[in-house]
Amino acid sequence: MPKAYWITIYRTISDENKLAAYAALAGPAIEACGGQYLARGVANIAYESGGLDRTVICAFASIDAAIKAHDSQGYKKALDALGNAAVRDVRIIEGIE
Repeated sequence: MPKAYWITIYRTISDENKLAAYAALAGPAIEACGGQYLARGVANIAYESGGLDRTVICAFASIDAAIKAHDSQGYKKALDALGNAAVRDVRIIEGIE
């Protein structure tokens, strides 16, 4: 079964405190569902039409595990803490075997 990758790109962040509160809750919620952070930070360089936005990449054992993490009560609490403090692009994709 191929792994899954959860990729989040932060287009804008308007409240760093809310982002910190979100991160404190999101990390444990994602890890509780088997998620592993692979990369987190502002892009070092961007090509073509890419931006130097904050990007987070997590790996999961499967698509189902990633969706379970996203739909979990723990992650919903993290989203509540974030509120409208960021505009994000969140995608879950299946890896290549």
